[in-house]
Amino acid sequence: MTSNTIVKAPSKVLTALEYRAVGEAASWTALKPLLKNLKKGDGHPVFVMPGFMATDRSTARLRVLLRSLGYRTYSWGLGSNLGPTPQIVDGFAKRFAYIVERESQPVSVIGWSLGGIYARELAKVNPQHVRQVITLGSPFRMEPGDDSAASAMWKSLEHLHVPEAADEMMHMEGLLEVPSTSVYTRTDGIVDWRTCLETRGPISENVEVVGSHCGLGFHPAVAIVIADRLAQPVGEWRRFRPPLWLRGLFPLPTSFRVPEAVPEAA
Repeated sequence: MTSNTIVKAPSKVLTALEYRAVGEAASWTALKPLLKNLKKGDGHPVFVMPGFMATDRSTARLRVLLRSLGYRTYSWGLGSNLGPTPQIVDGFAKRFAYIVERESQPVSVIGWSLGGIYARELAKVNPQHVRQVITLGSPFRMEPGDDSAASAMWKSLEHLHVPEAADEMMHMEGLLEVPSTSVYTRTDGIVDWRTCLETRGPISENVEVVGSHCGLGFHPAVAIVIADRLAQPVGEWRRFRPPLWLRGLFPLPTSFRVPEAVPEAA
């Protein structure tokens, strides 16, 4: 996090509270008829990637909702997200290239947790083909030595990872060339929420919700953010502003400082 402080894993209390995801899934189901009335955009393609150790099944609810709003959605089709293995690093890049070739237009990319780190990598390498990036609880500001509730599992799989890819993607601070929205929760029980904060810039933002890390992909407040972001016309990006009657779902980030972009040397 651009400091000398080692980031620790969330407290055991917060990790235990990840069971809230069950309630968030239930609220998504209960509110499904209302969610289908969210903002609709131009129906462009959306690529959705799952979090660490998760599969496309975890993002199924979100993709179904986006299809009901008129978007053409794509899963990643790579099985469990075991981290940056050769098969996954090569696989999500090829999947993205296939979508771009098929659609012949820029693609919005949504990534949950580790999937969001992959999404940012795609935007970094292919900015001309990425319409925008939306990350859900993605700790892209982590540095070597930082910890999370998933660190033990990650370390057990490190022998499968491509070291260069892991180092480059897992510590990717700085602004992207495309619009980016980081959705995070300060009660995240898996990663320290501060590692999910996007650098402040003209086309970047952070949006806070109240909930669990494991429920971000099917949290009604997150659905509101995603639908609003996707509905923006190309070239008319604006920061997220919830309707007055929904502002209680989105806490105001008043007690911390959002990282600022470092000006380039002249």
